[in-house]
Amino acid sequence: MEPRDVVLSIVMVASAFVMTVQWLEKTEYAKGDAVIVLSAMVLIAALAMLMLSIELRLRRIEEKIEATERGLRVNLQSVEDNVGKQLTVTRRFVDSIDEMRRVAHR
Repeated sequence: MEPRDVVLSIVMVASAFVMTVQWLEKTEYAKGDAVIVLSAMVLIAALAMLMLSIELRLRRIEEKIEATERGLRVNLQSVEDNVGKQLTVTRRFVDSIDEMRRVAHR
């Protein structure tokens, strides 16, 4: 979690508090009905925590994908090197067979 995320979560909760208090002042509910104000603040705090939790999960998934990608690149390079070595050996074998054919045809 970055500090920016925490600050934005606090701003969300504070704005829910202010908005709820202002809304209650304009309606028939008693001023400062603590249950409504507290419920709005808890709702927004839970929403902020849910969004932060989703962000953390996405970062973990991204890190796993990057690690897997790095592993695949290393494995692919290893396979490429092995195939190159095998092709070199095969080419030498074929070259030696061609050389034997040339010697036999003389």
